[in-house]
Amino acid sequence: MVCGEKHLNHIVREFLTHYHEERPHQSRGNVPLSDADAEEPRILKFPSGEVKCRDRLGGLLRHYYREAA
Repeated sequence: MVCGEKHLNHIVREFLTHYHEERPHQSRGNVPLSDADAEEPRILKFPSGEVKCRDRLGGLLRHYYREAA
């Protein structure tokens, strides 16, 4: 429930930050566009840090990331 203009602005700002900075950006074939036409997709190495979660809007939006090792 939105409780006024300031609250709405906060919700929109949090969503836009999540959308542009945190959400997974999928592309054609779930590989980065620069590799989409390659016959064999690149194998990416995952970092070894602990998995953390960042909540936005009371847990409505969640972003999981690995902490730097």
